[in-house]
Amino acid sequence: MADQEMEQLEQNIGRAWDLALKMGLDPFPVQFEVVPAAIMYEFGSYGLPGRFGHWTRGKAYYRMKMSYDFGLSKIYELVINANPSYAFLLENNSVLENTFVAAHVFGHTDFFKHNEYFAHTARNMVDRVSASAERIHQYEFEHGRLEVERFLDAVLAIEEHVDYYTHIKPTPKDNVLAKPTETEYDDIWKLDREYRRKQAMARRPANRKFPQEPVKDILLFLAEHAPKLEPWQRDILLTVREEMLYFVPQMQTKVMNEGWASRTHAMVMRDMDLSSDDFVRFATLHTGVLAPNRTSLNPYHLGYTIWQDIERRWDNPTEEEIKQGRQSGQGKAKVFEVRETDNDVSFLRNYLTEDLVKELDLYLYRKEGDEWVIVEKDWRKVRDGIVATMTNFGYPYLVIDDADYHRNSELYIKHLFEGQEMDLSYAEKTLAYLYQIWSRPVHLETVFDEKRVLLTFDGERNTRQVLEDEE
Repeated sequence: MADQEMEQLEQNIGRAWDLALKMGLDPFPVQFEVVPAAIMYEFGSYGLPGRFGHWTRGKAYYRMKMSYDFGLSKIYELVINANPSYAFLLENNSVLENTFVAAHVFGHTDFFKHNEYFAHTARNMVDRVSASAERIHQYEFEHGRLEVERFLDAVLAIEEHVDYYTHIKPTPKDNVLAKPTETEYDDIWKLDREYRRKQAMARRPANRKFPQEPVKDILLFLAEHAPKLEPWQRDILLTVREEMLYFVPQMQTKVMNEGWASRTHAMVMRDMDLSSDDFVRFATLHTGVLAPNRTSLNPYHLGYTIWQDIERRWDNPTEEEIKQGRQSGQGKAKVFEVRETDNDVSFLRNYLTEDLVKELDLYLYRKEGDEWVIVEKDWRKVRDGIVATMTNFGYPYLVIDDADYHRNSELYIKHLFEGQEMDLSYAEKTLAYLYQIWSRPVHLETVFDEKRVLLTFDGERNTRQVLEDEE
């Protein structure tokens, strides 16, 4: 961008900030940086600047680059949840486009600061991932790049299986931020730990399972209990877990967050005293961001529409609602209350109404043969179906049920089935990764074709077994 354009952009961002505060927003301070597209691809593929390298990051980088180069998508925003927050603007964008992005960013940083589900996230995560990346780079030097990458492949295959509520009350072993201390006695301590672990398991009563209650945080459990891991491997498990937990609130509030940011940019830009031509260009940008998709939900569109509806309904209650004690003109207070307390599941369950389902033309569909067919238009079932896809971020809900299955230190995992079948071939590949971490046979109980099925990997081959109900 030319110097004159940069000066104009700085003035516009200052004006947008003032308007956001006037709206009642209270965002984190934001440090903006104008960067070329290649930097945007890199930050977008890594999720956070300075994060450890892995081939999956490069895959995401080239997918993003190709989509942008072919005009299939345009990068509008990249904002980091931190205090102060970091936001990156694309140097090829016009002043108006980057002003639009900045206004959108202020909505995100306000949401990061005030939504309850972000209250326990690390606001200094950029520094922490850089420290983690340095440690992992050192592990590559000490143990070999291929060995570390092989272990990362296994851990990243199960990275989504964490428990956010364990994170709120961290254990003493959680959040390893420094390289484990090495001494000349490490081999002795390692043998001693393994001996004590086996002795403790041998003393456990025959009728007591380990763990006593199912464990959802698979990464944490493996880091603490996998019998043959080296200290550097446990550190990698905890590092991946820590970074995943940082992203969990964003996964829990995607619709709300993007809708709130869209509401913010719409209100700010309309008060920016734009020329007629710029207002038309803004309206085009706004329409493009909120454009509905025929085959998937656009979180910007869905969230924005629900926020607008909440404010309208609480500003103009019906006669019945007034009788129940609701006062008119409460729209602004209500949206700020919801912004603070809800996540996507409660947001959609409580505020995706029958009228909105009809207005947005929402329905459930599935593929039959080569065609997609509508299978449900009842608004409650549609709402509940959408909510179901967001439960546990859309991933299978898995728990460790027994870490001493067959009294042989085998790992038994249960899929708490809620109607969504797993891809069994994918699951079997993942079991091989789990075996790599646990170093003993691993089992996964799930439901497929209305039957309970047990998948097993014993270190050499996969097997499938249909379970009887009495088992």
